Amino acid sequence: MKSASVLLRQPLSRRHLLRNAGAAAIALPLLEAMGPSVGRRALGATVEGGSPKRFVAMCGTLGFHAPFLFPESEGREYELTPYLSSLAAHRDKLTILSGLSHPEQQGNNGHASSLTWLTSAPRPGLAGFKNTISIDQLIAQQIGIQTRYPYLSLSTSGEGLSWTSNGVGIPAVQSPSQVFKALFIDGTPQEVNQEVQGLKRGRSILDTVGGRARMLESQLGRADREKMDEYLTAVRDLEQRLQQSEGWVRRPKPEVDQEVPQDITDKSDAIGRQRLLYDLIALALQTDSTRTVTYLLAGMNSVPKIDGVSSDWHGLSHHGKDPAKIEELKIIEQAEFQVFAEFLDKLRGIKENGATLLDHTAVLFGSNLGNASAHDWHNLPILVAGGGYRHGAYVAHDQTQNTPLANLFVSFAQRMGLEIDQFGSSTAAGVRGLES
Repeated sequence: MKSASVLLRQPLSRRHLLRNAGAAAIALPLLEAMGPSVGRRALGATVEGGSPKRFVAMCGTLGFHAPFLFPESEGREYELTPYLSSLAAHRDKLTILSGLSHPEQQGNNGHASSLTWLTSAPRPGLAGFKNTISIDQLIAQQIGIQTRYPYLSLSTSGEGLSWTSNGVGIPAVQSPSQVFKALFIDGTPQEVNQEVQGLKRGRSILDTVGGRARMLESQLGRADREKMDEYLTAVRDLEQRLQQSEGWVRRPKPEVDQEVPQDITDKSDAIGRQRLLYDLIALALQTDSTRTVTYLLAGMNSVPKIDGVSSDWHGLSHHGKDPAKIEELKIIEQAEFQVFAEFLDKLRGIKENGATLLDHTAVLFGSNLGNASAHDWHNLPILVAGGGYRHGAYVAHDQTQNTPLANLFVSFAQRMGLEIDQFGSSTAAGVRGLES
């Protein structure tokens, strides 16, 4: 959040607000994105009434070629397409949806709609644009206290899908080894003590900052009071997270029968890098380290290391209906669907309280582009797996008057225990074709 433009006798800077607070400036968005929260630490942890519910959202930002994904006819007897063939073993746990999108997604560039895939805020990147909270963060605010980490924001590029309540992007982690160490490697006694002291210093700074901000409220105009209220709300939220973090620092992390993964340094090995983070998502969910995960699957402006591919991936996504480019693009996207299928295999293979981890995890997989070649954000490719929904069908919504994708988000939030009936641009609490 940018510092408020406060009109008193002279401009008020954030440096003034923090004078004598022990820091030159406070980066509120980064503070909001800070880590662990109090929660349960157990393999296959249970909650009242059964296993905990989880939510995972994954977006391929270069889209997926629709003719290779969507069947020709909807219903439960749909024919397998080239991409769906990889997911044939999970047909009974999978729903394919077309005709969904967020309204007003024309942005400052053809890929700007990735900014709002989980928020539905209009006109991404254009003048006056301010993003809103992403659905995963709304969920994390409600249930994040129940796990060591309220959420994980992952990416193969560093850019993420998650946005704070102030519309600030949360940095995503792209290093599998870093994620593994955060989840499963305990620090030395010295490191633990340093972390505790750091948390206490953070709380001390926030106490000072919050006190100074409250003193200024009476001197502000209405607009600036609203901005200051947003700021103080974020500070209070962070104070709570810091307190919760202290409760976890000295507790041992889950033990898993796996070595620290080796990061893939070859950036062209796109599929290998995707697979490593998929594996860690499964481990994080299984150990109940978190219940909310976002994963951005970025493309690249270079040739991916995949047999049969010799052209730039981004260039192939802008194929202009060139058959040769489309066939090469197909190889890449089939590989993406294959590693996604492996991820579902893992979740389905983990037994939990008479069911599987997949049954207890709602998985959203898709893209912010319906036709990447034309940068078209209508008719998005959307797949939902697991989560206890009644699956097994392809459901085609109106291709001209798309159903708001945010309707689906309301369904996910309600499943996770949030008492809401609206989110972003939603017009209903759920979509046709996805029922519990």
